Amino acid sequence: MSTELSTLPALLNSENIKKKFRDVLGENAAGFMSSILSAVNSNPKLKNAEPMSVISAAAIAAALDLPINPSLAYAHIVPYKGVAQFQMGWKGYVQLAQRTGLYLTINAALVHEGELVRENPFTGEMVLSAEARKSDKVIGYVLYFKLLNGFEKYYYMSKEECEKHGKQFSDSYKQEWSWWQKGFDFMGLKTVVKMGLSKWGPLSIKMQLALQADQSTVKEDGSFEYVDNEPVPEVSEKVKKKGIA
Repeated sequence: MSTELSTLPALLNSENIKKKFRDVLGENAAGFMSSILSAVNSNPKLKNAEPMSVISAAAIAAALDLPINPSLAYAHIVPYKGVAQFQMGWKGYVQLAQRTGLYLTINAALVHEGELVRENPFTGEMVLSAEARKSDKVIGYVLYFKLLNGFEKYYYMSKEECEKHGKQFSDSYKQEWSWWQKGFDFMGLKTVVKMGLSKWGPLSIKMQLALQADQSTVKEDGSFEYVDNEPVPEVSEKVKKKGIA
């Protein structure tokens, strides 16, 4: 990288980068690029990440047309070992599912002690009741969706299953700054939505991109490198980043 383009503001001010974001976002490009700076300024560790990796992570969000405002929780730029990762939020997955026009309804929720009344492991049918709650202790997470064609699915993961998944697929699981430690329920919801949709939901091109890009850094050739985890095993076909190289 040249000295002139060694900082994030300089990169975002370059005509080449501006054009690439305009090509994807049109008149919304300027506002989105401003939100990149806001996201970085609100995270001290992200300020030290390699600037082009921040641009590349933001480019994934732009290609998916998802905001990176942390408070909205659709998509995030996360620092890890000196580089920036793109990270989906569970709301982002729900948003992409809704855009397909194939879903009648979709929801994700915490399951508290007593609320899981019955589960049939062979048919996948579940009976959940908020009235049966015994305490505020969270025991698991559930995704439910129904398609316009009538297909419906419950996908449930216990808290222990989510913990096992986090430990297996995230090297940063035990770090105090990790969302697994700061907001486990947030990650539990994300895990059940990601795994449930990847196994049972219709996968649009953008959903495939989101599943592959999640928790990755983007290499120069547009492929994904997983410095903190492995890609979701249910989506094995490599999906290239589109829109911004």
